[in-house]
Amino acid sequence: MPFFLMPGSGVPFGRVWPAALAIWFALASLAAAHTVLPSTADMTRVDGLLQFEVRADIESVIARIDRTNVADTNAAAGPADYQALRALPPAALAARFQAFWPQMAARMTIRLGDTAVVPDLIAVAVPEVGDTDVLRTSTFRFSVVVPAGADTAQIGWAPELGALVIRQQGVENPYDGYLEAGAISDPIALAGGGQVGQWQTFANYVPVGFDHIVPLGLDHILFVLGLFFLSTHFRPLLWQVTSFTLAHTITLALAALGYVSVPSSIVEPIIAASIVFVAVENILTRGLSPWRPVVVFGFGLLHGLGFASVLGQFGLPAGAFVPALIGFNIGVEFGQLFVITVAFLCVWQAIRVDRGADEVRRASVIYIVFMIVFGGLAVTLDLAPDTLPITAVEGVPLVTFLAPLAVLSFLCLLSVHFRDHLSAYRRIVAVPASAAIAVVGAFWFVERVFL
Repeated sequence: MPFFLMPGSGVPFGRVWPAALAIWFALASLAAAHTVLPSTADMTRVDGLLQFEVRADIESVIARIDRTNVADTNAAAGPADYQALRALPPAALAARFQAFWPQMAARMTIRLGDTAVVPDLIAVAVPEVGDTDVLRTSTFRFSVVVPAGADTAQIGWAPELGALVIRQQGVENPYDGYLEAGAISDPIALAGGGQVGQWQTFANYVPVGFDHIVPLGLDHILFVLGLFFLSTHFRPLLWQVTSFTLAHTITLALAALGYVSVPSSIVEPIIAASIVFVAVENILTRGLSPWRPVVVFGFGLLHGLGFASVLGQFGLPAGAFVPALIGFNIGVEFGQLFVITVAFLCVWQAIRVDRGADEVRRASVIYIVFMIVFGGLAVTLDLAPDTLPITAVEGVPLVTFLAPLAVLSFLCLLSVHFRDHLSAYRRIVAVPASAAIAVVGAFWFVERVFL
């Protein structure tokens, strides 16, 4: 099949676009409409009992969905039909959970002092059936008897149940902790006084913020990449990132404090539209327009509301609200910088060659190696996932990142090969990548509005 040439360039553009768009569009379906979020447990001592009130997606628990291996519970397979469970009336779902409780209890770890105890279910409260495309958060309560002399508790549950936020109630200086999937808490003083210090709270929430960009924030990742592919120069990127960071910091703080509240049904489609906007503008313009930072600022306000909706699922510790919020936001910034750094390292050699550096051989070898490594791992994960020790991070399949990196390496290799053509990097790398980002953003917009 002959190459299809971009008019006036001699660049084999016709094969670049289908490869980029096809793979990126296929990956769009991995976007999390039913994103896996941590469960929250409020722990209160009442006389001789330690009582827990847990808010969780109990449909995924009953369906035995491994929350560490999926980013979207809607797409997961399990012994029970997840969608059928989501459509059950409250009383029917509560009955299913009560019947499932012995299996649930077996996957929990509760140690009071030196004694492991078995929890007893008290009650289950399930909201009415609404939009089955929106997660339904139920509440269940259980208790354990506190053995004589026990003054500490350690809490945790099986990795497949996902992350858990524990909040101690009814004591001074209460414990408040975020446990990664499968982690067991440090001993918690039942009388209180186990509150984590300000600096430790700050440090604990930095990785939480990072995780909600890489790997969980696929839509935020694409928006940041849309900013990155506008120009090869540093100043346009700095203006955009600064504007975006300032905006989402403002709305994240306001929303976390309760001053601003916008339904996710409005925020999420607009976030998808923002991805389309910046990507399409990359194609239509060659540099930073006067209105671009202003528009990015506006979209940043909405992305901040998206971050706040994540925080709203498990809250922030009342006694250390400010350091937790700052830590989360800094983690978000680290995540964005990580995305930009990875993208820059991938395209750096192509940019240098496009600017006239005589490093064609070295750049070609680098991109061939990248293609083999990223593409090989992506194919292996697709065809024989059991041969690799890691197939997903935080529930997001690694192929979600490896396949686009392999395509990007291919585009950069073509850019290096056709370096003599005008604006080879922009035409062969930046524009197709932006087009692919726009397609994914448009898919998400349609999905979030109509599907």
